[in-house]
Amino acid sequence: MATKKQIILPMVVIAVGVAGFIGMSALKKPPEEKEQLDTTPLVSVQAVEINPMSFAVSSYGVVNAKYETELVSQLNGEIVYLSDKFVRGGFVKKGDILAKIDPSDYEAALIDAKATMASAKATLVQEKAYGKVAEAEWKRIENGVPTELSLRKPQLAQEIAKLNSSEAGLKRANRNLERTIIKAPYDALIEARNIGLGSYVSMGTPLGKVLSTAKAEIRLPIADKELQFLDDKGRNSEVILTGEFAGKTQQWQAKVVRSEGVIDNRSRMTYLVAEVTDPYGLKSNNNELRYGTYVTATIDGSHAGQVAELPRHLVINNQVAVLDDEGKLRYKDITILRQIGSKVIVSDGLEAGMNVITSALDYPIEGMQLALPEDKLLRDEDNPEQQATQIAMEEKD
Repeated sequence: MATKKQIILPMVVIAVGVAGFIGMSALKKPPEEKEQLDTTPLVSVQAVEINPMSFAVSSYGVVNAKYETELVSQLNGEIVYLSDKFVRGGFVKKGDILAKIDPSDYEAALIDAKATMASAKATLVQEKAYGKVAEAEWKRIENGVPTELSLRKPQLAQEIAKLNSSEAGLKRANRNLERTIIKAPYDALIEARNIGLGSYVSMGTPLGKVLSTAKAEIRLPIADKELQFLDDKGRNSEVILTGEFAGKTQQWQAKVVRSEGVIDNRSRMTYLVAEVTDPYGLKSNNNELRYGTYVTATIDGSHAGQVAELPRHLVINNQVAVLDDEGKLRYKDITILRQIGSKVIVSDGLEAGMNVITSALDYPIEGMQLALPEDKLLRDEDNPEQQATQIAMEEKD
């Protein structure tokens, strides 16, 4: 049987242990409550601006002369004269003499033609006199019936034909003599000269090539879908040409004068033709626009009305994400009028002042709460303890 001491001692030990546990528990501090962090996603926005806009269509092309003429010899002979202006790059006026073919043979042919015509005229006068004599003699013969031949009418018709033939020969001789002088058909730039002094040319020999300096043309390819942005399919539209000259970027004014009216089989483009007056500035103070220059063209288009302009990457399935007045995500259906490079032109669906979200969201959900960086900064300034805690956690991470 246990003694009284054996029973009391274990109870004392248990009591001391319980008292110690209670004392240590009383000394322990309760865990601090962690402040809740603001996890609202931050976004950046762009305010919508509604402005009037007129479309422009871009194109490109090479400057060419409106008229190009190959000068060809119409006679045979030796080149006995060449103008100093008849050189590659030379400018000439309409009617300037460029070259001469030896006229000796053609002057002689003209003299022969004149002599032949004079002889034909004399013979005709003589034949008319013979006819009058024959007619008078038949009148003295009673009961006589004259024939056409007896009245010398066939002979008269023959002499008239000879006179006409001699007149044609005279005109031909005069024309050939005139063709010995090669003249500029219009104000022109000499692109090429294929002959030299003393060269012998025959009918059909190329003499050179001239380019008109009055007007230049540029063929501008336009995609079919771009024609809708041009008034009257681009006819009579104003054009600004941009190109390099003497190491500097320069611009020239042009005007669309016609459409070629067909679609190119290879490029599937429609070509508009723009025209520049006095491209070399010979009669005005225009900047020189040389033939063969590569230029880009901006063609004035139709008026688009009041539209907004947005980066193309913000549009998904014809919708854009906006931040409403309550700071929530909303999707807006929009109408895209045109895409220009990295931007789209929106004609409907947006209002001025709307905030279009420009930053990416990991898990966007319609109606989710969002915040702007400046709003978050204001809240942190109002609660510095939360800001310090969040910074400490960010550093720990």
